[in-house]
Amino acid sequence: MTTHSAADDLILGLTRVVDLPGLTGGALPAADIEALIREAERFCAEVIAPGWQEADRHGARLADGTVATPPHYRDVMRGWIDSGWQGVAAPEAHGGQGLPHAVWFAVTELASAADMAFFLAPVLTAGAIDCLVQFGSPDQKARWLPKLVSGEWPGTMNLTEPQAGSDLAAIRTRAEPLGEGRYAIHGQKIYITWGEHDTTENILHLILARLPGAPAGSRGISLFAAPKVLPDGRRNALRCGGVERKLGIHASPTCTMLFEGAEAELVGEPGRGLNAMFAMMNAARLAVGVQGVGQGARALQLAEAYAAGRVQSGRPIAEHADVARMLAEMRATTLACRLLALEAAAALDRHHLTGDAAAATRLALLIPIVKAWCTDRGVETASTGIQVHGGMGFVEDSGAAQVLRDARIAPIYEGTNGIQAIDLLTRKLAKDEGAAMRALLAEVAATPGMAEDAARLGAATEAMLALQARDPEAAQSYAAAYLDACGWTLGAWMLARAAAAAPDRAGLRDTFRARLLPRAAARCAEIAGGAAALPAQMPSAA
Repeated sequence: MTTHSAADDLILGLTRVVDLPGLTGGALPAADIEALIREAERFCAEVIAPGWQEADRHGARLADGTVATPPHYRDVMRGWIDSGWQGVAAPEAHGGQGLPHAVWFAVTELASAADMAFFLAPVLTAGAIDCLVQFGSPDQKARWLPKLVSGEWPGTMNLTEPQAGSDLAAIRTRAEPLGEGRYAIHGQKIYITWGEHDTTENILHLILARLPGAPAGSRGISLFAAPKVLPDGRRNALRCGGVERKLGIHASPTCTMLFEGAEAELVGEPGRGLNAMFAMMNAARLAVGVQGVGQGARALQLAEAYAAGRVQSGRPIAEHADVARMLAEMRATTLACRLLALEAAAALDRHHLTGDAAAATRLALLIPIVKAWCTDRGVETASTGIQVHGGMGFVEDSGAAQVLRDARIAPIYEGTNGIQAIDLLTRKLAKDEGAAMRALLAEVAATPGMAEDAARLGAATEAMLALQARDPEAAQSYAAAYLDACGWTLGAWMLARAAAAAPDRAGLRDTFRARLLPRAAARCAEIAGGAAALPAQMPSAA
């Protein structure tokens, strides 16, 4: 079976599967897309990837109020800033290149595979850019966006508090008016990715907090922005109170942030903070799905190299039947995830370029699937990669173990995968009574060889809608199974499209259909057969 690099597959996906040249009306031709992806591949390999294991061993450390990242990260961050990649999809009016978001997400995959811990800072910065473009005032955009777009200022997202995880309505951080449009932020935030570090001189923190007299619940939450260093050069009244010790992404500083009267500005309208932050979270959720793809790709890269060089019984283990099976499944799964993420990114671009409401609906439908299914597959692929290595996979020197440790966070942050499944069911599927999903499945059914698969998922969709109308709690217990069925079916759809565009990908399509797509049938059978027995399965509230 012919193997291709991640860049090869990204170029195929962008140019011939989601047809970015056609989507841009020829403004971005295939040759330019290929040049961009090849340069991103080179940059990630030469600037970000070296030292990724050293960074893991060093980790992020808090001492004397300063968070020290791996020493070489300062040079990596400078290289990132100088490269201009941070602004690849940002508006030209603010110093960006105005390229399609699909190109940014291709860069996100390559960079996440190179060093996931480092690249979390640029990922959150991209989300901050999206948020301020949509909700910032003209003055705020003029002051902050050029720094964010260049990468000189990373952006952070401060949501979670000790008592407020997925239940953001429980936020207690408060914002006291100071006059002249300024506020003092008081409170504690936890799990703040890259909340403090030594790679840049300033950081822009986006913070959810409550104004005096704000109503309880989500309607009382507003969004604020506070820089680490104020315009007059003073250090703002915010600091890192601790750095978490974690299973993976050791070099990414996950901070407890203490806001002790930090000077901030209101972003958007009072009481509409969640609306603004969800703009950032949606971009982050799609990016996290792409991180899952990146970790699968890195696991595959390591496994292929090891299997080609490890000789047992007189031949490389890559030629042994079971290892060949594992490698083939890793390749097929990773390509399916990669293409599904690009399909979501293309929907985002279609909406931005044309204002197409249907594209926005398609994007909303795909985001929870990409976030959850692709990150679950990233963990699974990383685990299989360890198995290919055998005992060496369990030894840190090979790198395979680090990939699994790093990948494991992706199904958790930016909304756990269980929350993504419930979001797909209650906010996306039930909202329009399944209309958007039916439209998507009509496209799947029209693809040669996919009609039966689309019909099976369509039946599961109707079953979920009926169960949601009858017993919402029961329906939520099947939400994860439904999202999983969607992922496997849509993954097969993307591979069918890839094989139609490039016949040398037909082997991966066939591997996926024969060995992996039956998981969709099993999940659909679970949904169809389990509802009748559900009352006996559900735990007692007592």
